[in-house]
Amino acid sequence: MTEPQPTSHESRHEERARPSEQTLPHALEEQGRPHADTPAAPEPGGPSRRAPLGARVDRSGGVTASVPGQPERAGRDSAAAAAVPSVGAGDESGPTAPEPGEGAAAVARREGDRLRFVGAATRRIARGIDLDEIVLGLCRATVPTFSDAILVHLRDPLPVGDERPATPFVLRLRRTDRLRLVDEALSESAEAEGLTVLGGSGPDLTPASELCEVRTGGELNEVLRGVRPVFAESPAARAALAELLGPDRTVPGGRRAILAPLRGRRRVIGAAVFVRGPERPAFEANDLLVAAQLATHTALGIDKAVLYGREAYIADELQRTMLPDSLPQPTGVRLASRYLPAAETARVGGDWYDAIPLPGSRVALVVGDVMGHSMTSAAIMGQLRTTAQTLAGLDLPPAEVLHHLDEQAQRLGTDRMATCLYAVYDPVAHRITIANAGHPPPVLLHLGGRAEVLRVPPGAPIGVGGVDFEAVELDAPAGATLLLYTDGLVESRLRDVWTGIEQLRERLAATAQLTGPDHSPPLEALCDDVLDMLGPGDRDDDIALLAARFDGIAPSDVAYWFLDPEETAPGRARRLARRALERWGLEELTDSVELLVSEVVTNAVRYAERPVTLRLLKTDVLRCEVGDDSPQLPRQRRARETDEGGRGLFLVNRLARRWGATRLSGGKVVWFELPTRG
Repeated sequence: MTEPQPTSHESRHEERARPSEQTLPHALEEQGRPHADTPAAPEPGGPSRRAPLGARVDRSGGVTASVPGQPERAGRDSAAAAAVPSVGAGDESGPTAPEPGEGAAAVARREGDRLRFVGAATRRIARGIDLDEIVLGLCRATVPTFSDAILVHLRDPLPVGDERPATPFVLRLRRTDRLRLVDEALSESAEAEGLTVLGGSGPDLTPASELCEVRTGGELNEVLRGVRPVFAESPAARAALAELLGPDRTVPGGRRAILAPLRGRRRVIGAAVFVRGPERPAFEANDLLVAAQLATHTALGIDKAVLYGREAYIADELQRTMLPDSLPQPTGVRLASRYLPAAETARVGGDWYDAIPLPGSRVALVVGDVMGHSMTSAAIMGQLRTTAQTLAGLDLPPAEVLHHLDEQAQRLGTDRMATCLYAVYDPVAHRITIANAGHPPPVLLHLGGRAEVLRVPPGAPIGVGGVDFEAVELDAPAGATLLLYTDGLVESRLRDVWTGIEQLRERLAATAQLTGPDHSPPLEALCDDVLDMLGPGDRDDDIALLAARFDGIAPSDVAYWFLDPEETAPGRARRLARRALERWGLEELTDSVELLVSEVVTNAVRYAERPVTLRLLKTDVLRCEVGDDSPQLPRQRRARETDEGGRGLFLVNRLARRWGATRLSGGKVVWFELPTRG
């Protein structure tokens, strides 16, 4: 039987009833914009069915503007419903049921609009990289295009990967979003029943409590286990929403609310509630499929975001725990440091710095950079830093330290490359020895304000193999500041490394001029000022910064002697120490120093074959160092009552503020410190 063709009047009616082909797709692509009261462009042949938010449509099809919060004009048809843009707007008879006067083409167009909305919404959700961005993407994609309000609840705490979720099952409200539409009738009905209606003109969209414990065997638990979105019209769904939102909260009945479980890869991780107010058509059956798609993409995105966040946290903690918690306070030098991770997409790197006290009041200054941005780079950095600390403890020359680091990097793998700069500062000699392995050169800021890029042999990076490293010895005048840094400070996509080094030198000189020629800028403030030179595009790499202010030790505060390994050496050491203390005005320390010097020198003479060295240094503490050619380190032990010896180190431990022993390449040094009270 041939279907009768519509008359011209019916054709015009159908054409007028069709949704605009331009309005909805445009709105879908612009879902992230704030809601704007902008009318849709009318179609040829009749006005558009879609009206701006907050507008009302009269029976003739015309749109009358309405400003929220202001009374409506006289003569307006109060029975007309506000035409709010929606996806799947239609009656509730079926997923593809046509509206009165609507043909098959219009139904197909509505289904196409729905598919385009799902595509645009999932793209919006997929753009998020962390948890908050994904949840925000879901809210912005659905309000107001799909619903008037949305509530997103997530498990608290969220399980990560395959770990067992915490018990009990608790949901926490993560975010709400709503379209502020006015519906006086719904508001009055809610107030009469003492309820707050979500999605209407109720004063609050927030549930009674942010936390909801999902009871085992409860209606909410059963709906979440079912995974599929459900309308609020069923008794089970109404009970589940009451459990989720609280007994004094409700949502519009019928098909004006959808409860959609959020299921990740292995388990339910939350729930989303979509609400439509009475100002727009109710949800259709096909809108359950839309809600399911949105919930699935959101849950999988949240799963990945949680995993990414955990990996980033582990990598960041791995790197930070491998950096020193605090810097030492060696004699004759002050230290300050900074570390900045790279951008969020490449936070993990292999930059490190270190300051290692050495025998003879010296200090090793180290800065390095492992190539790459990954947890592997951070792990290699930790291994190289540990190796450098071990080599420094052996008091090897800087060039030898880099040589052994190069061998260690080759043992770790063929592609383990790093740059490193190793310097040793001697505060007594006011000299610094530097060896470089492909690292940017350090900058020395003199007391008068002149900044100098030190000329050190560049060397090859660590890991190349078969390369000799060369060390240079330079003056380190008192009051000067040495700045060691990684290439992230001076190199980026916007500038090459040598341009950045010159900008750094100029920045240091300008900072020093502000403090005057006779004063050095504060060390901590200097580090902050250096980092301020970074621009918006200069954070391509992580940055390690180590600043050393050379105070030095004056020659008049140092006493140094050689003692032959004879039985008379302890007595001579006591006399020399007494004279030095008298010269420094520290006579009150004479008894303690003589006793401790005698014990340490006696132990050195017992094993030494070459002359024993004795050195006293007066700074804020009195430091005594005794060196010999025996590599055996002394150990404190508890002497028995019948033992004639073994009590020397016990006395040192009781009387000295600090003491220690360090093995050298040609022997050892035993030292102790006493506080000065002069």
